[in-house]
Amino acid sequence: MHNSNHAATLPRLNRAIGQLEGVRRMIEAGRYCPEILTQLRAARTAVKNAETEIFKRHLESCVASSFGNPKETDKKISEVKKIIDFMG
Repeated sequence: MHNSNHAATLPRLNRAIGQLEGVRRMIEAGRYCPEILTQLRAARTAVKNAETEIFKRHLESCVASSFGNPKETDKKISEVKKIIDFMG
């Protein structure tokens, strides 16, 4: 099932994009390293939050909808394990 609405995640991604564009401008302007690192950390946090939001939505919709169908549930559990390994 692939009907999750991810549009709610767009503001988080837009924030990360804006922060990365800011980092690019900071590098072009020769800004101080710690300032750039702070912005990079903020961008990484925004991406991580988007990742977590989509993962939770996957659990609440796609995984939850597989309950009652043991074969599909096993498939979703395996999928979630791979996602967790990747996110770690």
